[in-house]
Amino acid sequence: MPNMSVDAFRHSHVFDDGNPLAERNTRRALYLTLAMMTAEIAGGWLFNSMALLADGWHMSSHALALGLSVLAYAAARRYAHDPRFAFGTWKLEVLGGYTSAILLLGVAALMLFQSVERLFAPAPIRYDQAIALAALGLGVNLLCAWWLRDDHHPHHPHAHRRDHRDGHAHAGHGHHDLNLRSAYLHVLADAATSLLAILALLGGKLYGAAWLDPVMGIVGAALVSAWAVGLLRQSARVLLDAEMDAPVVEEVREAVRSGPVRAEIADLHVWRVGKGKYACILGLVSADPAATPQRLREQLRVHEELVHVTVEVNRPGT
Repeated sequence: MPNMSVDAFRHSHVFDDGNPLAERNTRRALYLTLAMMTAEIAGGWLFNSMALLADGWHMSSHALALGLSVLAYAAARRYAHDPRFAFGTWKLEVLGGYTSAILLLGVAALMLFQSVERLFAPAPIRYDQAIALAALGLGVNLLCAWWLRDDHHPHHPHAHRRDHRDGHAHAGHGHHDLNLRSAYLHVLADAATSLLAILALLGGKLYGAAWLDPVMGIVGAALVSAWAVGLLRQSARVLLDAEMDAPVVEEVREAVRSGPVRAEIADLHVWRVGKGKYACILGLVSADPAATPQRLREQLRVHEELVHVTVEVNRPGT
C-alpha cells in the first residue's frame, strides 16, 4: 500500500495579512495617477498633442497596475482566513491583470491609428499648455515613486536564511513586498514616458519638428503593447498552471536526488499559488525504509517558496 502524507509545514496564506502602509501609499498613488491620466488624455485632445495623449494612455496602463496592487492587498485582508480559498486569493490579481492586458491592447491599437493619422495629417499643437501638463504628469509620477519606494527593507521582522545541505545559502522570501515593488517599477516606467513626451513637445516648439509628437504617440503605443503582451504571457502561465519549467521544479528534483534518503520521482506537479510561492505534489518510489514522507519533506524545507507540499511514497511492486 502506498504511504501518503499531506503536508502543511509551511501551509500559510499566500498573501500577507497586513502591510497597511504599503496599501495606503499604493491607494494614494492610484488616485493621483487616475486624476493625472484623465487630465493628460483630455489635454492631449484639447491641445492636439499625440505625445501628451500617448503619455496619458500609457499612464492608464500603470493606473491599472496600481489598481491591481490595491485589489491584491484588499483581497488578502478580506479573505485571508476564508476556507473557500484553498491557496489564498492571489489569482484574483492574476485574472484582473489578464483582463486589463486585453483591454490595453485595444487602447494601444487606437493610439497607433491616431498617431499614424496625425503623422500624415498634422494639426496645430498648443505647445506651451501641452508641455506644462506633461511636466505636471512627470511630477506626479515622481511623487508616486517616492510613496511606493521599498527602501530594500524586509516587511517581515523574521526574514531569515536557511542553508542548503550542499553548503550554499537559500534566501528566505519576504525580504521585499513584491506587490509594492511591481507598482513602483510601473510608476518609474511611466515617468520615463512623460519625460519622452516633454522632449518631443520641446523639439516641436523649439525646432519646428512637429513630426516628433505623433512619433512619440507611436512609441507610446509600442510601450503599452509591450507591457500588455508581457502581462498576458505572465498571467496566462499562472492561470493555466504552465510553470513546470520554473526554477523551483529543478530545485525539488535536486533536493530528492542529493538528499540522504534514496528515492526516485515518479510523479511531480508544481504550480504557483502566490508571488514566488508554490504548491507541490510529489510521488516517489523507494525501497529504502528511511524514505518516509516526513523525511522527504525535511529535505524540501530549504526551499521556502514551497508553501504547501503533498508527498506520496510507494514501494516497488505495489
